[in-house]
Amino acid sequence: MKDWLVYILRCGDGSLYTGVTNDLEKRLKAHNSGRGAKYTRSHAPVELAYSEPAPNKSSALKRELEIKSLTREQKLTLISTKPAHV
Repeated sequence: MKDWLVYILRCGDGSLYTGVTNDLEKRLKAHNSGRGAKYTRSHAPVELAYSEPAPNKSSALKRELEIKSLTREQKLTLISTKPAHV
């Protein structure tokens, strides 16, 4: 089993999407092919802007909620502090 990650995507319209996964490459392909989240289907293409590891799914989901509660400016600051990688 792969490690869990929390990630932020920059959508084609400039909006940000936050999610969790244990297979980032597969999830990015799903988002860009229209098989990802409903939100990203209408805001494609997407690119990875940020990711951070989580020890388990529960922790990843909690962190996802924390990030989703941030303002856009706070999310952009978070993104600028750590480069994303697949």
